[in-house]
Amino acid sequence: MSATVEHDQTARVGDQRRLVDIVLRARTFGIVGVLALFVIITTAIQSRFLDGSNVRFILAESALYVVVAIGETCVVLTRNIDLSVGSVVGLSAYVSADLFQTHHGVAIPLVFLVGAGVGLLCGVVTGVITAIARVPSLVVTLAMLYIVRGVDTMIAGSTQVVAQSLPNSFVHIFTDTALGIPVLAWAAAILVAIAAYYLRHFRSGRELYAIGSDPVAAERVGIPTARRLLTAFILSGTIAGLGGVIWATQYNTIDSTAATGLELQIVAGVVVGGVAIFGGSGSVVGAALGALLLQTITSALNVLGVPSLWTEAIAGLLLIVAISLDRGVQLQLANALQRRKVRLGA
Repeated sequence: MSATVEHDQTARVGDQRRLVDIVLRARTFGIVGVLALFVIITTAIQSRFLDGSNVRFILAESALYVVVAIGETCVVLTRNIDLSVGSVVGLSAYVSADLFQTHHGVAIPLVFLVGAGVGLLCGVVTGVITAIARVPSLVVTLAMLYIVRGVDTMIAGSTQVVAQSLPNSFVHIFTDTALGIPVLAWAAAILVAIAAYYLRHFRSGRELYAIGSDPVAAERVGIPTARRLLTAFILSGTIAGLGGVIWATQYNTIDSTAATGLELQIVAGVVVGGVAIFGGSGSVVGAALGALLLQTITSALNVLGVPSLWTEAIAGLLLIVAISLDRGVQLQLANALQRRKVRLGA
């Protein structure tokens, strides 16, 4: 008898998981559909939008946003947010690029390590205050946004790193291609694949979802929530640090204002990509597609000659729509799961 009950419970859990998976896949395919529709409409108006050079530029430019979105996703899954990523990218961009001016002949891999180290340090500070001291992440990361930007301003002052001081091998990273696709796009895709595998197959990754779904229940079942939150913020900071080096390869001339406002674009991309702002659901693949969608919209508006102000307005509108849609999907999903429990006699 007990075996029958256990079998029924297992069946119900499997049924619920299949329903959730279907909903999440539908959201991801929806983003792909919107992206494809937008590309088709823009190309119909301006055919040069799909020129090979423009497509490569969009992919290379999107790499930064996709990479930083990976770390942001890990944080948002836990029902938190990291608003400091833009400032971390800016600080890392200046510090890493300035190495070429102060240490001639420095190896490019070392520059990437320094950039990641800057981000890691910022992530540790944010994570300790949020996870250990239990201060709301919105407050902590908003404060860190200004603190890190202030540190960047103190270090850089009125100076800037100019393109002439950067080696060609570093500058060309943004334009280099492999098999006709930008190297940065390949790197971003690999990082997304690694992150997706980690979140799906590693216990520590799956526990981020559990924390976001119900933090109190997660603690009661023995999940080390403080440690997981600390890890999520460290990942976010470290990846943002790498993003800073990518920023430097793209813009070449860097000062203390680098990446100002980037955090809002990253959060918008993550949420538009289907990662629930309320935590507990979403994927890095969806976040990457959301970031790609926003950058494609930006590029399309530029090609069509639309003022850049509309880009920010559209990103804000998409953010509102995505949050509203996500909330609606969550409520409908909860109701559907409840009805299935009643029907199955749970």
